[in-house]
Formats: sequence, structure tokens, C-alpha cells
Amino acid sequence: MSDEKKAAIKKIQATGQMRKIMADYFYELDGAVREGSPKIAWCTSVGPAELLLSMGFLVYYPENHGAMLGATRMANDFIPVTNAIGYSPDICSYLTSDIGSYIKKETPLSRAYKGIEGVPKPDVLVFNTNQCRDVQDWLAWYSRELQVPLMGVSTFRNIGTITDDVLAGIVQQVKDLIEPLEKISGNKFDIDRFRETMALSKKCTELWRKVLETNMASPAPMSFFDATIHMGPAVVLRGSQTAVDYYELLLKELEDRVAQGVGAVEDEKFRLYWEGMPIWGKLRDLSEYFISFKTAVIASTYCNSWIFKAFDPADPFLSLARAYTEIFIVRDEIFKENYIKDIVKRYKLDGILFHDSKTCPNNSNNRYGMPERLEKRLGIPTLTINGDLNDLRCYSEEQAKTNIEAFIEQLEAR
Repeated sequence: MSDEKKAAIKKIQATGQMRKIMADYFYELDGAVREGSPKIAWCTSVGPAELLLSMGFLVYYPENHGAMLGATRMANDFIPVTNAIGYSPDICSYLTSDIGSYIKKETPLSRAYKGIEGVPKPDVLVFNTNQCRDVQDWLAWYSRELQVPLMGVSTFRNIGTITDDVLAGIVQQVKDLIEPLEKISGNKFDIDRFRETMALSKKCTELWRKVLETNMASPAPMSFFDATIHMGPAVVLRGSQTAVDYYELLLKELEDRVAQGVGAVEDEKFRLYWEGMPIWGKLRDLSEYFISFKTAVIASTYCNSWIFKAFDPADPFLSLARAYTEIFIVRDEIFKENYIKDIVKRYKLDGILFHDSKTCPNNSNNRYGMPERLEKRLGIPTLTINGDLNDLRCYSEEQAKTNIEAFIEQLEAR
């Protein structure tokens, strides 16, 4: 049915620029460690980064490092190290691979960037539990290990309607961070600088949304697998002009592809949605496999996690609280199903692929009947594949590929 040997990933030209700005970002962090200034804050990926940036911190994101450990397939060397100090193999494999990497004093950063010996030592650790409790426990380990202050925001979960009371509680928690952050940074909080940072994040997120929405075109100019890489600046550089400039460049290239009828998948036949986390160590392999079936995986909840429509520089605290509470992972089942329904219709999708990520239950939405409900509601087939974001021991390549092939045969029969 397929011919994997002929599968080829079309290169996005902006990738070279993305690699440069990501390298500059890591070298800036490394330089700050060597010089002792500016101060460095570690922040969870959907945490109050804009506040930290506005107060003069450089911000490092451990989850980005976790994804690098998965993509380079180094994670499986480090997960058992963390299991050995008492952390369950069933909890977040970002956490276990990252802490194991620290204990072993090995990192993909030193392989990718000459002169960088390790991750940057933090001056403060800041979390937001909107994703899961694991991010708090993750940074708590470093707080104990490095004797660094830990603070953060505890977010409500399984939210349907976002009420004023919910937002007020989060706003207050964010404001409560200011005084201790002032002491650590040595800088006074400046509302105007906060607004400027929020304005840049808003531009970044609007451009990222437009980038992803180019895939409403047929053929789609970019795959989900491309997007997991190109979302890097939205994760670690939002709040900067650098990220804005990058997404203007990427958007122009993708819009040119759309105008010329160039798709990420040659002779695109089927269009799929990826629900859940990426399988980082298998991105290229899966991308090529789907291409071999002329099947484009073009939309996802994961990459949309960095679309923050609510950002408003005029009301930075309230809009920050709203943006980081509106994200998919925080919401209830009704919201999630309606969200996916809207994406399926707008992107004209033929099917939905759910990834049941063993160590990431909060980002695995197949476990309580959602695939079956969506099949009935939307009239399109769904498939669940078992795996993990980083722990490849949870992923059977033969089983996954067999199931994917059968799923595409099902699409053809329809």
C-alpha cells in the first residue's frame, strides 16, 4: 500500500533562521551564567513568562529541554536514573528524563552548541499548574537540590465557563509574585514594561495562529511534525521582537506555498488531526510514514497550546490570567469536544489520531470515551496509538504502524 523509500520531507527554508535564533537564545543564557547577570528564571512553558521578562529575567523552560531529550532519544538513558531516586516510571517522562540528565551531567545542549556545558543555573523557579501537578514537583526537586527559591501559580482544572472568581484568584497569585521577584532580580516592577512585553507576546501568538491556519488550505503547506519544531520560538522567545520577526518570515514562506499550491505532502489524499503529545523520538519516522500514504497530519491541540488570544497589553494581569486559563488542557470535556469539532470542520479533516501518552495523562484525551463520542458526533473515524512523549519503551513501532496503515485503509474505504 505504501512505499516508505519514496517518502521525503519538504524542507522549510525558514528552519535555518530558527536554528540561529534558538542558538542565540541558549548562548545568551549561558553567557548570563558566566557573567552572573542578568538573573535567570526557570519557568514552566505556560507560566507567567511575560511577568518574568518584564522584570529583567532571562527565562529558561525545562519542558523545552525535556522535548530536546526526547527528540535526540537521550531520554531513555536518563529516565531510569530518576526512577532510581524514587520517582515513578509512570509520571511525566519530561520530568524523569530532565532530572536524570542533570544527575548524569549530560545534555543535548552541549552536543548542539559548542561551549555550553550544561543547563543554566536558575536564580528562581516559577511554575503554573495549569498543565499538571508534575511541573510543580519537577521544579521542587531543583529547588531542594540547588537551594533556589520556588514560587508559582495554582490554577483551577477541568474548567467549563471561566468565571470572574476564577480569574480574580489567578490575578492575585500573579501579583503576589512581584515582591519576591523584585528582591531576586534587583529590579522594581514596571507596569509599562509589562505592557510592552505583553504586546510582543500578543504579536507572536497572533502570527503563530496565522502560521498554523495556513493549513486550512488544501494542500496544507506544513505538517504537524514541522509545527512541533517551528513552535520553538513561540515557547521560549515569546515576549521578544525576535519571535515576532521569525514568525513573519515563516508565515510569508507558508503563504507563498499556499499561493503556489505546494503541500507538505505531495498529492495530499487525507487530512488528519493529532490529539495529544508528540512522540518526540519518532517525529521524522512518523512524518515520513504518513507521507508515504499521501496523508497529511495538519492540525493538533498541542501546537495550538501557544495561541493566547486573550493577551491584552491594556489589562496585562487579567488578560495573562485569562490566556493561561483558556488553554485546552485546563478545560472540561465539553469544551474539548467542541474545540476539536470546530478544528475538524475548519480544516476539513478526514480523521482524528489520538496519542495515548503513557506518562502524560493530562494530555491524553482518549481515556474517557472522547474518541467514540467524536466518531458519532462528527461521522469520521478515530484511531488511538499507544506511546509516550519521551519514554520510547512505551511505544511499539510495529504495532503503531500496523494500526496507522489499517486506519488509512479505512479512510480509503470510506
